Amino acid sequence: MNISKATGEQKLQLCRTYFRAGFALLPFLWAVNFFWFFKEAFGRNSYPEQKQIKQYVIYSGIGTFIWTVALTVWIIIFQTQRAQWGATADYMSFIIPLGKP
Repeated sequence: MNISKATGEQKLQLCRTYFRAGFALLPFLWAVNFFWFFKEAFGRNSYPEQKQIKQYVIYSGIGTFIWTVALTVWIIIFQTQRAQWGATADYMSFIIPLGKP
């Protein structure tokens, strides 16, 4: 979809939809929203809906950052502590590595 041909109201509606969908545990949509609408929010001439789009873009960027940090921390903790957690970690794993922990 080429958003440059869309009206300001259509851009706002799409940006709002992607932002709200990110709350359904789909933080990838926040990243898409941030990068897709960044130029619209900060680089274009001013139009009435731009202020709201800018808010959604900022919040989407913050949400993406928080999810990225949380996921990275979880991966590091799980990878380094999995062997110590015993059976509990095995129940959370799809692939159980062979060999000594």
